[in-house]
Amino acid sequence: MAVSIFNRCYLYHVYTNHIQLGEYLANGENAGGKLKAVRKHFRWSDSKYKKRKLQLKKKSDPLELAPSAKGIVIEKIGIEAKQPNSAIRKCVKLQLIKNGRQITAFAPGDGAINYIDEHDEVEVAGIRGRQGRSKGDIPGVRYKVVKVNGISLLELVKGRKEKTVR
Repeated sequence: MAVSIFNRCYLYHVYTNHIQLGEYLANGENAGGKLKAVRKHFRWSDSKYKKRKLQLKKKSDPLELAPSAKGIVIEKIGIEAKQPNSAIRKCVKLQLIKNGRQITAFAPGDGAINYIDEHDEVEVAGIRGRQGRSKGDIPGVRYKVVKVNGISLLELVKGRKEKTVR
């Protein structure tokens, strides 16, 4: 029986552990099982599927998929903005309490860095950039400071509250 050129679909034939090249795509009444197996096998080439199934986001995320986390400030640093901007963005390097990982967080607000001292307990949240990546012109910074010693950093900057002495 001759197979027309339009009917040929060179796909991989999936066995239990290996792939054999040059097999035709199954097409018949009872071919559903093979089609399903082929489709299931090649889903692993989709990066989003692979990340979801292997839970790579959870393993690599310092906050462990939580919306925010607390940490202790190690040092205050200034990070230069990416081109074409020219500024020094005020950030803090901190160590998370929950897992001991070190991250860098941006201190938003005019003069906000003055309310953050070393060894303060700060709460950080995602900076809300591109799919968990850095935002704007701050390279490598994915988090922002939300609270300092339990008091909102925004309230401190606006002068509505004063920082407590611990």
